Amino acid sequence: MRISSSILGVALLGACGDDSTALGGSSTGGDTSSGSTTGGVTTLPATTTVTTASATGPGDTTAPGDTSGDSGGSSTSSGSSSTDDGGGETGIFEQCFGGAFVNDPNLGPDYDQFSPTIGTHCAGTNHQDIADIERVVFLGDSVTVGTPPTMAVDFYRSQVADGLADTFALPWGEGLEAEVVWKLVDFLNGVSLARDSGAFSSCAKWGARTDDLLAPGPQLEDCFPPETRELRTLVVMTMGGNDLNSLTQDAIGGATDEALWAEIMQAVDLQRAAVEWLKDPENFPNGSFVVFANIYEFTDGTGEVESCDVSGLAGFDQPIPSPDTLAEMVVWANEQFMSIAVDTDSDMIFLLEAFCGHGFNADDPTAPCYRGPGTERWFDLTCIHPNPTGHDQITDMVLSVVAE
Repeated sequence: MRISSSILGVALLGACGDDSTALGGSSTGGDTSSGSTTGGVTTLPATTTVTTASATGPGDTTAPGDTSGDSGGSSTSSGSSSTDDGGGETGIFEQCFGGAFVNDPNLGPDYDQFSPTIGTHCAGTNHQDIADIERVVFLGDSVTVGTPPTMAVDFYRSQVADGLADTFALPWGEGLEAEVVWKLVDFLNGVSLARDSGAFSSCAKWGARTDDLLAPGPQLEDCFPPETRELRTLVVMTMGGNDLNSLTQDAIGGATDEALWAEIMQAVDLQRAAVEWLKDPENFPNGSFVVFANIYEFTDGTGEVESCDVSGLAGFDQPIPSPDTLAEMVVWANEQFMSIAVDTDSDMIFLLEAFCGHGFNADDPTAPCYRGPGTERWFDLTCIHPNPTGHDQITDMVLSVVAE
């Protein structure tokens, strides 16, 4: 079953009241023979053959129908491309998620057009050999900062920091430890209570959008002072959900299609520019790595934003005009995020694909992303943020991408 563009638009846009985020939950329905599930992350079978295409460099962001960047190039045997029974190639969605859903949905974005390299874990892409990390920086929105009622120790930011501290111990025995105060939230300002703790920094902020990344936005300026750029750095980021929420509000307010396209294209351009800056060896001469997320939603592909009891309080109580047009913009933006990952040799995790089926229609057998009876919800009572289990899944995905 393919999710209609109008439903997808409502669903995706409804997820972004204050942010977005996640991938790979356990399959409780459907055929899972194409892979296994470990710790919430779907893995490809050992027999999967792989191919990769090398990007020749970042390209200009273009409107739908065009491919952003030159993501062609020669193929080798180090990426991820499966073969179906008829001897042809199977797309990324079928490889990694084909057996996860009872109703066999297609979530919309066509990532295959960019020929990304997908990790065997199916948590996201595998474009970087992340090693010898000396500093870790978290950027983005409230999914990264963390929100109540989830406890600070359960935020994915906190758990990833703990996991990386165990993985990347410095040569003289000192780890990358993050103190408890760094994991807490300054509720007045919507940021980490302490920006820095040892090798860890966080400049993520509640409500942040892509224009908060580059100057005059504070995140890159604040978190990367010149004296830190000699350190081999890993950046982890969730961003884009609040841009889509702004787009939705502007559509409700009567903005023209031309104005809306200009808005979403600018958001993608800002995301691209930020990742390019972070990956530029002129800025990080000893190496840098970036792992960022695509955008999730809480309706399980139905577009029924009222499925969350407090959807009105979250700002989802007004109809969205021209939902097909908005859906096209959202799908395009997610595709461009993949283009950015390919063009910059950074990595994107599949948050949309993972969380679909773990939202507020998880028990609806007619929902496009229905995974089977008893499927656990990964969203909290705010509608749009992950609960502790959801944070666990994001943690697994980020650490899987880093490890491979």
